Amino acid sequence: MTNTIKIVTDSSIQLTDEEIKKYEIHVVPLTIVIDKMIYTDGVNLTRPEFMSKMAVAKNLPQTSQPSIGTFLDLYDELSADGSEIISVHMSHSLSGTVNAARQAAQISKAAVTVVDSEYIDRAMAFQVIEAAKLAQAGKDRATIIAAMEKIKTHTKLFMSVSSLNNLVKGGRLSRVSGLLSNLLNIKVVLKFENNSLDPIHKGRGVKTINNFYHDLIEQMKETAAPIVGIGISHADDLGLATKIKEQLNAIFPEISILVAPTSPVVATHSGAGALAVMFYTE
Repeated sequence: MTNTIKIVTDSSIQLTDEEIKKYEIHVVPLTIVIDKMIYTDGVNLTRPEFMSKMAVAKNLPQTSQPSIGTFLDLYDELSADGSEIISVHMSHSLSGTVNAARQAAQISKAAVTVVDSEYIDRAMAFQVIEAAKLAQAGKDRATIIAAMEKIKTHTKLFMSVSSLNNLVKGGRLSRVSGLLSNLLNIKVVLKFENNSLDPIHKGRGVKTINNFYHDLIEQMKETAAPIVGIGISHADDLGLATKIKEQLNAIFPEISILVAPTSPVVATHSGAGALAVMFYTE
């Protein structure tokens, strides 16, 4: 009998509790520091609670990757029955989490394959859910890795930001562009591609963001390859997220679209009012 494969990921991912249970996914939490108070993501701090605390925090919250020891303990525990492990994490450009996982994998006696998803949030979940489904179906490591790689190359992530304050404070954008944006009420849309968050569209006022998503939905409607999965994550902007979901549901009624608050890792840098649309094609 071949060894089973178990799937590990980190709490920057966008998964429902039902998905975690159904697909037997093991989620390693990140640590969050808000004004010197330390929290464990998803354990003693929910996503809505994080947004409330960030709104009144004196300083920009900080997120830190799980320790090598945390990964090592989990790998040893999961492999005790002879199972292999595939550990999938957010882009190395956003966090050192994948590197901590790699270091733990080198120390562990378990057969661990660490994968940089090169994405975050629901865009990472597309890969993780597929990996977990294939693992449950008894597929081997090479088959699972190849399937994830295919999804990765067919994934798109777009994010709109209503204020550049946090991106500037966190060092993601230069202070000059941040100052200009706040003075002129400039809204920015960014695309995450090749491990880089790049501005692709900007303008004054909310209309800029609404127009961008209108155009994006039209592009999604016309896409050559069929769209398989869609996710919408937000940082305290459920209204716009729901509106976009309704528009997409009208075009793709067969796709179940998850709308949910984003993780503290994303919200810390994006600030309140941010929204992301992610999808992948066949």
